[in-house]
Amino acid sequence: MNILIITETFLPSTDGVVTRLTNSIRYFLKNGHQVTVIAPDLGVSEFEGAKVIGLPARRLPFYRSKSFALPNYRVKKLLLECNPDIVHVVNPALLGASGIHFAKKSNYPLIASYHTQVPKYAEYYHLSMFKGLLWWYFRKLHNQASINLCTSNVVKEELEQQNFHNVHVWKRGVDTSLFHPAKSDPKMRHRLTNGMDDKKLLLYVGRLAPEKEIEKIRTVLEQSDQFVLAVVGDGPHRLPLEQYFQGTNTIFTGFMHGEELAKAYASADVFVFPSTTETLGLVLMEAMASGLPIVAADSGPTREQIEHEKHGLLYNPNHMGSFTETILRLEDKALRNSLADSAWRDIHQMGWDDQSKQALTFYLQVIELLHKDYNKKECS
Repeated sequence: MNILIITETFLPSTDGVVTRLTNSIRYFLKNGHQVTVIAPDLGVSEFEGAKVIGLPARRLPFYRSKSFALPNYRVKKLLLECNPDIVHVVNPALLGASGIHFAKKSNYPLIASYHTQVPKYAEYYHLSMFKGLLWWYFRKLHNQASINLCTSNVVKEELEQQNFHNVHVWKRGVDTSLFHPAKSDPKMRHRLTNGMDDKKLLLYVGRLAPEKEIEKIRTVLEQSDQFVLAVVGDGPHRLPLEQYFQGTNTIFTGFMHGEELAKAYASADVFVFPSTTETLGLVLMEAMASGLPIVAADSGPTREQIEHEKHGLLYNPNHMGSFTETILRLEDKALRNSLADSAWRDIHQMGWDDQSKQALTFYLQVIELLHKDYNKKECS
């Protein structure tokens, strides 16, 4: 199969979307498929045998920490040159809008996937008045695809309420060979605790943005001297966060990747995830695979991954003080160990193959749908 992926984000960016894509592409190539990626030009031209075509990228005024490719007429030419069996547009918004338009216009089998709750994020950027317009825009894009994928049942229900068509849940995946409790490393722990190895290390991994609600963690550090915090990642909100956490036992590491990131997870004591706007939260599964108990918001997508009092503790985002109270329960080492053991047992056999196989199945369904429609037109 000749697969064309058009995505708003790709390497060297690191987020849940890129992680899912790279693991899927690796599986597709291993199984004899051809893959081409069209993405913002960030200096990557190849990924393990897949050709990566970069289109001009620029930073946008409202999100300076990341480069985006705008809609581009060149996508039409690239699409015709590639002549794919299937076009998968990932998170269509800007560059992806061109992918949707030209794939549909040229009658290529088209699938789209939804990974980011942009309309919900509008609230955190004081743009709530545009939520209706954003839903209209994303609905218009996604409904041109034969199948739409999303990453949780709760998001599927929300998209269906917003009249998105033919929505399916794309399974979870995590690299359990990379992320493992055995990757715990004393030097990494010493670094992340800033030399206070005897303290309990809280770890946050992810994009640093207002909607992640990372500020909530400061109250824990103020109320208990048993915890220190390491924040791994980068984003538009890093400087305000560094200022906000001044005077606390907190370090900001910037991005980590691969083995370094695996060591960071496995060297911590508790993984904290305050956000209530996630569509999946891949970092939750990476933390579970690393043998960490989780503290996360009691929200739909999170409940699909984290069972309260089994894999971690879910706090009530509507109750002030619930987040801090929940983390303070994990001063208890026996509780931390019990939750960590359960989390690891329930995820350690998961990988990326099942979700990649599922994607191929959806691709074949879309190809078959288009052929059926074509044959009907030929006969009529």
